[in-house]
Amino acid sequence: MIYDIRHLSTYAYETPVSFARCVLRLLPSDRPEQRVLSRAIEVRPVPAASAARRSFFGNDVVTVTIEAAHRELRVDARSRVEVTRDTGDLLRQASRPWEEVRERAFAAASLAPSSPAHHLYPSRLVPILGPLSAYAHASFPPGRPILEAATELMRRIKADFTYDPKATAVSTPLIEAFEARRGVCQDFAHIMIACLRGVGLPAAYVSGYLRTLPPPGKKRLEGADATHAWVTAWCGEEFGWLGFDPTNAVLVENDHIVLASGRDYADVSPIDGVILGAGSQALTVKVDVVPVA
Repeated sequence: MIYDIRHLSTYAYETPVSFARCVLRLLPSDRPEQRVLSRAIEVRPVPAASAARRSFFGNDVVTVTIEAAHRELRVDARSRVEVTRDTGDLLRQASRPWEEVRERAFAAASLAPSSPAHHLYPSRLVPILGPLSAYAHASFPPGRPILEAATELMRRIKADFTYDPKATAVSTPLIEAFEARRGVCQDFAHIMIACLRGVGLPAAYVSGYLRTLPPPGKKRLEGADATHAWVTAWCGEEFGWLGFDPTNAVLVENDHIVLASGRDYADVSPIDGVILGAGSQALTVKVDVVPVA
């Protein structure tokens, strides 16, 4: 499947901003089962300087410096991406007991970016918490195959938690979202990661896009898509890293396009940085994910 993606972010400032340095993680990169055919970012005002780099986890990062005073910052990222992911009958395949996968993860000698070693421990936004570990253990009885256990955990999160955009913010602590049983895809991904790490299994955070389909008979609305978040869990050498979407209780397939991955949201936030200015700001984000072939 080939997608055209547009991610438009507009910041409106109450008073002029005299300087801004922004870190942009808005360019998808080539990954297993995903190929970037084209990509570009346009920033207005035009930056005085721009530098690109690739992060440790393989995310392409652009840092821009804006020295002209402005009341509006506009970041327009466009890309064309081909996704060839196919889970097929994955859930019917035999997998190792989860305890064996845990042992293999902790025994990993590699420190390459794809090593499970980087995703076993607490991170800035995903602490190891007793209540979440206890919640996870219900899906991980002794000897249960890793794929079966991780899939049930994903489905329980979908069943037990309510999607509510008003319930949390980016800064809401993980334990608050867990206790409220409400939140958005970012919260559900963080919860599943904390659960998996709480039983000793490696789990990573993925940001990206999910193709959304309009109701039957309705025209697709431009800008109606949104950024999405899900989880990849290391399921042993045989299966490697597999994607689980706890917001929708589905395995990650061709409708999911990866933008960036890391230990948690702090590693992959689409835009962060610093500005010099006073007063409030408002952010508007519009995302289009359009299948073209």
